[in-house]
This record gives sequence, C-alpha cells and structure tokens, in this order.
Amino acid sequence: MTSTDQATGTLPRSTATPAGPAAPAARSGLALTDAPVPAPSAGPLAGPGGRRSAIDTRTSTPVLDITIPVFNEERDLEACLRRLHAYLLGAFPHSFRITVADNASTDGTLKAAERVARELREVKVVHMAEKGRGNALRKVWLASPSPVLAYMDVDLSTDLAALGPLLAPLISGHSDLAIGTRLTRNSRVVRGPKREFISRSYNLLLQSLMGAHFSDAQCGFKAIRADVARQLLPHTLDNAWFFDTELLVLAEKCGLRVHEVPVDWTDDPDSSVDIVQTALADLRGMARLSRDLVSGRVPVPELRAALARGPLPAASRTQEQSSGGSLFGQLVRFGSIGVASTLAYLAIFLLCRGIMDPQLANFLALLTTAVANTAANRRFTFGIQGSSQAARHHFEGLLVFGIGLALTSGALALVHAASGAAPDRWLELLTVTVANLAATAVKFLLFRLVVFRHRPSRTVPVPGATNAVPAPGAPDASLPRTEKAK
Repeated sequence: MTSTDQATGTLPRSTATPAGPAAPAARSGLALTDAPVPAPSAGPLAGPGGRRSAIDTRTSTPVLDITIPVFNEERDLEACLRRLHAYLLGAFPHSFRITVADNASTDGTLKAAERVARELREVKVVHMAEKGRGNALRKVWLASPSPVLAYMDVDLSTDLAALGPLLAPLISGHSDLAIGTRLTRNSRVVRGPKREFISRSYNLLLQSLMGAHFSDAQCGFKAIRADVARQLLPHTLDNAWFFDTELLVLAEKCGLRVHEVPVDWTDDPDSSVDIVQTALADLRGMARLSRDLVSGRVPVPELRAALARGPLPAASRTQEQSSGGSLFGQLVRFGSIGVASTLAYLAIFLLCRGIMDPQLANFLALLTTAVANTAANRRFTFGIQGSSQAARHHFEGLLVFGIGLALTSGALALVHAASGAAPDRWLELLTVTVANLAATAVKFLLFRLVVFRHRPSRTVPVPGATNAVPAPGAPDASLPRTEKAK
C-alpha cells in the first residue's frame, strides 16, 4: 500500500502486507504505516448515562475522511473527485480529506487520481497492491487520524445533499454508524427491477435469518466514528463487498446505534459490478459470519461491554434491550432451527428404533436434540449472547423438553393401542413427526414468553424521585444540570 501527498506528491512510501490491516497513522502526518494494529481499549467508549461524547471539530486534523474505493475508473474519476471536493468546500463546515483508494487498477486510474491530488490539497491517494473494497476501507480507515470516517462510490450515485444528515449524528455523539438507505418510503431511487428485487431480497434475508434491523446493507454511502471503527474493524474478515454487511451486523450485535438516512439514488448503468456473483458472495459471507458468531471468534460480549450505550437511566426499555427482534424474524429463525432439529430427531429415532423400544428411541432422540436446539435458539432466535443465565436457560429448556416428550410419547402410546399390535414403521414415524411439530409450536411459545423473556434489571430507588438510577452514585438524567451539581 503506497500513499501520495496531495501537496507534493512525494511522501515516503510503504508497502503493506496483504495479511492484516494497517495501523492508524500519526495524527501529525499523512503517511500510512504498517505497524501492528493496537489492541482495542478495555474501557467503555460511552460516557455517563451511556452517551457518546461529541467530536471536537476545532482541530488541525481533518474532521472527516471520505474514502473513495476505485478499480479501473480512469474515465469518471477526475470529474467525480472535483464535484465532491467542490461540494465539501461549499457545504461542509469542517475540515475534510478525500482519500482515493486505488484497488490494483490496471488502467490510468492511479495517474488520474495523483494528478487531481497535486492540484487539490484535500485529496490524498493510496494505492493497494490487491483488490477488494473491504480490504481498502479497512486499511485506510485504520490508518486515518480523522475522527469521522466515511466512504461513497466513485460514481456518486447518491445525492450529496444527504451527506450532512449522514454525518451530523456521528459528530454530535448521537449515533455510532450512519448509512444511506434506498429502501425506505422516503427514499427516491431510479434503478432497474432486477437490482431492486435482489437488494430487497438480500436485506430481507439479513433481517429474517441474522436478526438485522438496518434496512439497506449495500448502499455505498456510509460513515462511522473512528473510535468505534478501531474496535470493530480488526474483527472483520471480508475483503470484498460483504464487508459492509459484516460491519453493520457486528455493530448491532455489540449494541451500537446505526442511524439511517433516506437518500436520492440514481443507478449507474455502466457499473461493472456483477450482481449475481456479488449476491452469491454475500450469501457465503452470511454463512461464514454466522459460524464466527456461534464459534465465538468475534468476542461479542467483550465488545458489547466496551461499546454498548446501555439502557437509559430513567426507564427500563424492554423493547430496545431485547435483541431478539420482531416476531416475524423470530419465527423464521426458530423455524429454520426447528427444521434442522426435526431432521436430526428423525434420523436418531430411526437409528435407535432398529435396536430398542420405540418409547426409548423417542426419548433418546428428543433428549439428544433438545440441548442443541435450546442453545441455537438462545443465540440466533432470541439474540442472547454470552454465558449469563445460560444454566437457567438450559434448565428451563429441559422442562420444555419434558412437554415435548409427553406429547410424542403419548402419541406413540395411542397409535400402539389403536393398532392392537406393532404398527408399521412408517406410521410410527408419521405419528412422532406430527407430535413433534405440535411440540415445536408449544416450545416456541414457551421460549418466547417464559424461557427467553426479557427480565428488566433491578434498579436502585431514589427517595423522592420518580425514576431510578442503574448504579449508586450515577446522576439522574431527568434532573437539570444545575441540580445534578448540587
């Protein structure tokens, strides 16, 4: 990875190895370095009451660093850079930098970018030896000294009027990430039906299978606070188009606030992106990220402790604290897990039935799948991370297992009594399948209403106050500032 100064065009060049992102650059310089990425800080980023501090804009360091990832964009790059630069000079009230991240272009893209950088002092060029938008954003963002980091597609498909609303909540401390969305009622979008269908289908899968709450993962118009980025980026793996989704899913799992801005967006008919291949890569990325979350590769509990804002001191926000998501999403995820559990149950039942009594085979098959089913639903359906209350959840899950055992065992007893003799194997299988489906419906209701129901944490009452505070000594957010100081 090499860097070019916007004023002289000749900064010391350094070469980054493909493995691992680059380290943040010194605040006084422009060169990108390849030192090891610093470990995320152990302390929480949120201030008193779970609030994020506002960004100090009175600094010599550019407040905003916008990255433009490019690959073979020689024809359009210069015009887009000049248009973006002119807009920022006229409409953005703080200092800024535009970083062109050239992803191993084979045409004149790098020369065009360096030509503009020599003329416009706010433009910087970084050359990557390897392709990949995710790789470029990760390295440039980790090396940037700016407190607010953003990126947008080189074609500027998104109307730049949305840039102010995108950045304002990050600068004020209200939000941690901000994304443009083309899929809300207030967005205005011009694009073909094929792209529209694929985009909406992909985001529906994210919301249904991974419990995501954001509406548009793929819009090339996003921003993030640098203090949050330094915590999350080392845990991302994707180097291509799934990088956006991975970052957003991890942010939500860690309790961060994602701000959405409806955008006006016009499709670029000359885009070189292969929609089908990108969609397939995104699906593979979803499967890989799901495995990473299950295996614990991403330390979500630790990240959540360091990054999450927490509940408001004045109330217990059950809906906001519950990460399980909507009823529809829970049903989809529970159903997917249920299908896998049922298939495993039937396979074990048939295997055991050949060597033992049907009631014992039913017991062993149901018991074997019960623990794994409870763990999977705890993590994915209801979004509960970490080991807190895991023992209680599994104990209550075994009680639910007892209800399922009673239903299936009773159904087997009835079919044996009705037939008068040993029934056919297919009849036994049909009976336990129907009984297991009924038990699954009961299980979902019990999981949602009893086992994984959100229980508000205890608060300490304050005499003479209508609200409670989460810990001794914490100021009440409902009091005026002058009262808190007394």
